[in-house]
Amino acid sequence: MTPSIRRVLQMNAAGVAALMAMSACSSSSREPSASSSASDSGNVSGTVNVFAAASLTESFTALGERFEKQHPGTEVVFNFGGSDSLAAGITSGAPADVFASASSKTMKTVTDAGDAAGTPVTFVRNGLEIATLPGNPANLDSLESLTSPDVKVVLCDKTVPCGAATQKALRTAGLSLTPVSYEEDVKSALNKVVLKEADAVIVYKTDVQAAGEKVEGVEFPEAADAINDYPITLLNDAPNPAAGRAFIELVRSAEGRKMLTEAGFTAP
Repeated sequence: MTPSIRRVLQMNAAGVAALMAMSACSSSSREPSASSSASDSGNVSGTVNVFAAASLTESFTALGERFEKQHPGTEVVFNFGGSDSLAAGITSGAPADVFASASSKTMKTVTDAGDAAGTPVTFVRNGLEIATLPGNPANLDSLESLTSPDVKVVLCDKTVPCGAATQKALRTAGLSLTPVSYEEDVKSALNKVVLKEADAVIVYKTDVQAAGEKVEGVEFPEAADAINDYPITLLNDAPNPAAGRAFIELVRSAEGRKMLTEAGFTAP
């Protein structure tokens, strides 16, 4: 990763407040510039601020590096976190150019507030998988196996797309789970297993793949009923709309699709 790419892996209340303060300080003095008024995404310079679901961390970081190489002098700044927290930050005035959500529902929060420039477009899809410790010491082979009282399970919070998809899969299976904790995004949830604080977690397939040898993935059939669409959009108050459009173009390009599918996402 190039030094110029900065990442914030979790959006909490303090982070949103800080971003709102930045917006308040800059909105009164910001004047239209060449980059903020250009309609041609080829005129790209400056910083592009991207709010993206935590499950996009690895693939979008790689795309950010590619973008900076294609557009010398630009800088991609990412805020990765739970889609619901990111959407709340955007609708509260946090400055951002692009929003990439892990579900259509959380994107709707932004579109309903009138903060999306145009209609969001689904660029990838993602499915669920059980992640357990390497070697699968608990012998987990299904959602039902997670209901054993001897298995410590962690789930994503029900308000975030991963958690909502998990609840849908559990309803399909006719099961309920009482986790040892609910986590605010997939990275926090997966980390509980990596640190051996839990035996299993339900996260996206892409997160299991990104974790490599730190975890082992277990597929389950109910995941087919809980596929999430990932929409992306330019934002109405984007400080740098030209760069934002150019980043979205890269994400949706053949090159971008190849990088995303290699990370485990599927085409829409």
